[in-house]
Amino acid sequence: MLSAALPFSASAELGEPEKDELKFGFIKLTDMAPLAVAYENGYFEDEGLYVTLEAQANWKVLLDGVIDGQLDGAHMLAGQPLAATIGFGTKAHIVTPFSMDLNGNGITVSNAVWKEMKKNIPHENGKPVHPIKADYLKPVVESYIDEGKPFNMGMVFPVSTHNYELRYWLAAGGIHPGYYAPHKGDISGQIDAEALLSVTPPPQMPATLEAGTIYGYCVGEPWNQQAVFKGIGVPVITDYEIWKNNPEKVFGLNKEFTEKYPNTSVRIVKALLRAAKWLDENDNANRPEAVEILSRSEYVGADYDVIANSMTGTFEYEKGDKREIPDFNVFFRYNATYPYYSDAIWYLTQMRRWGQISEPKSDDWYFDVAKSVYRPDIYQAAAEALIEEGEMDAAEFPAFATETGFKPAQTDFIDGKVYDGSKPNAYLEQFPIGLKGTDVIQ
Repeated sequence: MLSAALPFSASAELGEPEKDELKFGFIKLTDMAPLAVAYENGYFEDEGLYVTLEAQANWKVLLDGVIDGQLDGAHMLAGQPLAATIGFGTKAHIVTPFSMDLNGNGITVSNAVWKEMKKNIPHENGKPVHPIKADYLKPVVESYIDEGKPFNMGMVFPVSTHNYELRYWLAAGGIHPGYYAPHKGDISGQIDAEALLSVTPPPQMPATLEAGTIYGYCVGEPWNQQAVFKGIGVPVITDYEIWKNNPEKVFGLNKEFTEKYPNTSVRIVKALLRAAKWLDENDNANRPEAVEILSRSEYVGADYDVIANSMTGTFEYEKGDKREIPDFNVFFRYNATYPYYSDAIWYLTQMRRWGQISEPKSDDWYFDVAKSVYRPDIYQAAAEALIEEGEMDAAEFPAFATETGFKPAQTDFIDGKVYDGSKPNAYLEQFPIGLKGTDVIQ
């Protein structure tokens, strides 16, 4: 288990920002909302920070921008700081002091695939029973394989939550999503695959599905709801149903930036904390205003109604089948913003499960990597400052004096498995599909 001297002092008086003109990157997804709100509501300026927000073409461009200093920080996939730090895909020490949200993704299939899946799905009162497991997709995938046709699906990046969630869902239904083998120079992720997953940038998912290049995808909003609005596909499951309140995006900074500009780093987190609280407070009362902000072309740039479908507590599956999911997007409640070590370790277990980490690792290795990337010390300094200023209450944060960084064992997975972040190797042993123990792809 982890214990470490924290370099950021929560009790020291917070000084002026060492760097006050900043450029942050983001991808056009609704979960970039804390950045947009911190900017529009003046929370960055309250901290003496003059921020420019800039949409990035894809996740690789965004990460490269933070590594080479073109960007001071960015909305990131949770797997990106971890993968960069351990040297998968690129090599740079990126850290995160702030988790941006819980949940917020979905898996969509084409109309043709849905038509075949639907025959296998139990119905109640004329509607499919949810959650819809990949067991119902398996016969469809098998029919494609029998006909010699590859069953292609899209995800947004090799170390994205979407890749791991799609793989989790498929494997739970007995569909092998394939392995990576970087030690052999194979980073396709398609070794032994029954469903072939490949990268497509989020805003391009609906068009790629419509073109028939892929038969389904996993992506954040509003790109599942847009498939419904365009009539080109059907979201079959949300990530909330795959793993209730799963950790999602993070705010990433270069480690060197946090060392050179410690006050600026804390002040960035202060502004983001206020934005996250605003997004969730009064039972999501500010969400319609947030949707208006996000719909602007400089942010997500999708229609208000498309963004509102999920951001205001509902989710539309098949056209007209709109259901209440108040926690589809969570930005602050349930300590959503705290950078838990156990969240980091879950991502690392998925990298190991699918071969991105090709060699066996000890539990201590997982703990050490998590500690080097997830930075609750910066978070705590920001939270303590907000409490001192009267902006927030201590009850709105974890109890810092006793917080270990490990959530209690989590049970809300679609396959009934239990995740205990303090036992990463034992966790992996539970899965019939996936690397574990001493397994290495030969």
